[in-house]
Amino acid sequence: MFRTESEFVGWLRSRTPRGARGLRFGIGDDAAIIEGPRGRDLVLKADMSIEGVHFRRELHPPRSVGHRALARSLSDVAAMGGTPRFALISLAVSKRVAHAWIKQVYAGIFALAARFDVVVVGGDTAVVPGATLMDVIVIGEVGRGRAVFRSGAQFGDQIYVSGALGLSALGLRLLRSRTGRTADAAAARALRAHLHPQPRCALGVYLANRRLASALIDVSDGFSTDLDHLCQASGVGATIWQDRLPLPQLPAHRRLCSEDPLRLALHGGEDYELLFTVPPRRAGSVPTSFRGLPVHHIGEINRSHHLVLIGSDGKPVRLRPEGYDHFRQ
Repeated sequence: MFRTESEFVGWLRSRTPRGARGLRFGIGDDAAIIEGPRGRDLVLKADMSIEGVHFRRELHPPRSVGHRALARSLSDVAAMGGTPRFALISLAVSKRVAHAWIKQVYAGIFALAARFDVVVVGGDTAVVPGATLMDVIVIGEVGRGRAVFRSGAQFGDQIYVSGALGLSALGLRLLRSRTGRTADAAAARALRAHLHPQPRCALGVYLANRRLASALIDVSDGFSTDLDHLCQASGVGATIWQDRLPLPQLPAHRRLCSEDPLRLALHGGEDYELLFTVPPRRAGSVPTSFRGLPVHHIGEINRSHHLVLIGSDGKPVRLRPEGYDHFRQ
């Protein structure tokens, strides 16, 4: 039995051919890269959204279910520096679900697709006796040789992350506690981040086209886990400064949420922000804000092969990946 998702991916990668014609990069990153026409590479990504794992009908409105399902794949295309173009949606829907619910799910999909000029071109449908499952395939494109992988970080590279960390996890906790209808601005922001996450496609393209990022990944499983994925792929370690992490703002009334902001930021998943490294000589070219989205300088790559968190007191502690892992959980 596989102990972690990384073990399973490694096993699968070892059993698939790597020399297929036109294949530039296969299993092991956020998406696959295939050689395309006219100086472009194709970015291919499939992602599942499973009832009881990624959403619950009693918590998530159907438009949010559709939005989140497409956002997952769009974010992975962004993490390669690509521009999404087309999508195929396969839906195995529970026979317990009403037709109105299905229509609202697709309304969420089409609304987000329109925002990113993505065309839904096909898919499949089926009715199943158990839980609902959706599989979203997104096809994007990136300039030939411009795709950014997880494996490019080197010693001394500076580490950056966009937006805020832990907001989606905070939003989920508010949903579960049934305090989501509060008028508190911080709670409303967290709920939006969870129910309608925003893929950072434009930032990914910016980093790729300017060749700023040496390595790139999206924060989907949790910051600590995705940073570990990037470091493992690159064969390096990382030092993170706690005081520079963009922590989530908790609701003003602590009765609504008693969570630790640092733990939410480090290990909460589904933020879909971009985490990337930049060579020291290019660090001065990284904007502190991109189209109104904050970009935070939070650490640097080290040679230790470990993740280290420098606390507010200046003391280093080992940072262990405690985000989501399908196999571990």
